[in-house]
Order: sequence, then C-alpha cells, then structure tokens
Amino acid sequence: MDYLTALVLGIVQGLTEFLPVSSSGHLEIIKAIFSTDFDPKESLIMTVVLHFATALSTIFIFRKEIFQIISGVFSKKSSKERIFSLNIIVSMIPAAVVGVFFNDIIESLFDGQLVLVGFMLIITGALLFFADRAKPTNNTISTSQSFLIGIAQAIAILPGISRSGATIATSVILGLDKTSSAKFSFLMVVPLIFGKVAKDLMDGNIFSEAINLGPLTLGFFAAFFTGLFACKWMIGIVKSSKLKYFSYYCFTVAAITIIFKLL
Repeated sequence: MDYLTALVLGIVQGLTEFLPVSSSGHLEIIKAIFSTDFDPKESLIMTVVLHFATALSTIFIFRKEIFQIISGVFSKKSSKERIFSLNIIVSMIPAAVVGVFFNDIIESLFDGQLVLVGFMLIITGALLFFADRAKPTNNTISTSQSFLIGIAQAIAILPGISRSGATIATSVILGLDKTSSAKFSFLMVVPLIFGKVAKDLMDGNIFSEAINLGPLTLGFFAAFFTGLFACKWMIGIVKSSKLKYFSYYCFTVAAITIIFKLL
C-alpha cells in the first residue's frame, strides 16, 4: 500500500467513523475509486490500525467521562457512572454475538458490494432524516433501550449503514437526550474495537514479515487527528439538530454509487 492511499483511507476513516455517513461504506467506495486490490492480510492490518486510531481519539475526547465511569464502577456506592457502564456492556451484546457467529458472512459483504452499500446508505439517510425531526428531551437511557441501541449497532456492521448514525438516530427516536445519545454512541463502540484488535492479535492474523510501517503510521495519525475533529464536530451537529443534511448527503452518495456500479 502506498502513502497516498494510506493517507486517504486514514482521513476517510477518521471523518466517517463519527460523522453519520458510514465509514465502512465510504472505505469500500474509496477502494473502488482507487481500483485497489489489497492483499487480504495488508487490508486487515490497515483496517485494525485505522479503527484503533479512531478508538484512541474517542478516548482522548471523552477522557474525563471515562475516568468518571471507571471510578463509578469501583465505587461501593450505587452511582450513575455504574449504571452507565452496565448500559455500555448491555449495548455490546448484539454486535458481539453477530461478530462471533456470523463473521464469515460479514466479511463476504466487504468485497466491492457497491450496490449493497448504496441501498444501505439510503437506509442510513432515512434514519437520520426521521431522527432530525425528533423533539428535544432530557430523558436518560435505560437498560432495555441500551439493548435496542446495541441491536442498531449490530445492524450497522453492514457496509453502508452508519454505526454512529444508526445508534444516535435510534437513541433520539427512542426519546433520549441528543447530547447524551451522541456520547453514548461514541463510547459504546470503544470496548468492541479493542476487543476486535485483541482477538486479531491473539489469532496472529495481522502479523506479517512484509508489513510496511510507513503507510501504516501515516494512516494511523491521519485517522487519529481527523477523528478528534470529527468527534467534536458531530456532538455539535447532534445538539443543533442538523442530521437532515447528512441524510441528504447519504441519499446523494447512494444514488451516485448505485449508478456507478450498474453502468
């Protein structure tokens, strides 16, 4: 993988991991545009590195909240941080189940399936459009709602379904506070990313004698710094109820992608 491709993939991953437009879908589109034909192990390594970078950017942005959550977990007294941690764990269950039992099926969908990406982007756009019309509330998240949001996250494994878009939209449609919905959406994926990285490390799937550290390093920093920007930007977008503009973007990209693939 050359440096330009690594840089572009890093920027796209950093932006689209947090913006509600599907990082997986955009990475598939970028690969098609560049006509890339990565070695499977090289592609896996880059994917792991880029997701690890955006997970670290999430931790950096929410470092105070994460410290409060960890402190609350080990506190002997019942606290909102302990409840929040429980809800995070509950939200992880659907995606963890899908990842363990349907991994091979999921991987087969990330092979230039641009028509699928296009139709899934339409679904993402529809979710964002309806979520943007939801009325502001101050409701907090419950355990049952956490599980429903977790189901949305599991569905978002499909390329073209935005993980942040699906989880934030589901939270807002369920009547939850928009700012809390965004924070919960970003934090709930961090344990899953670290779990996936740990699994790949233990399986030995990402080790290779032919690893080119230069492009990997460039992709990592590109994803990390653009992730910092996109994470802060997205919180402001959700608070100001501007998700509908991203729905229009998803509809447009979906149409272009489908037409590009079918012509």
